Amino acid sequence: MGQAARSGPVGVILSVDPDRFAQVVEAARRVGLTVTGEQQILGALSGTIAEDRIPVLEAVDGVESVDREQIVRLPPPDAPIQ
Repeated sequence: MGQAARSGPVGVILSVDPDRFAQVVEAARRVGLTVTGEQQILGALSGTIAEDRIPVLEAVDGVESVDREQIVRLPPPDAPIQ
C-alpha cells in the first residue's frame, strides 16, 4: 500500500436544496462539517470537513453536490520559475 490516506480538514462548497436548507445544514454538521459560510438564497454552503468524510457528506439527503475549494498556493517570490 502507498501513502496513508489524507484525512486532514479540506475546504468544501456544497450545493444543497434551498427549500430544506436548515435541515441539510444540520445534517451536514452531524456528519462532521464545520460550517464557515451559508448562502441560503443560492442553496450554497461552505465549510471544512475531514477528507475521508466527504463521501458521507455527499450521501446526506438534500446535498446536491460537494466540490473541494480550490486553494491556490503561490510559490514564494524568490522561487525559481518552473
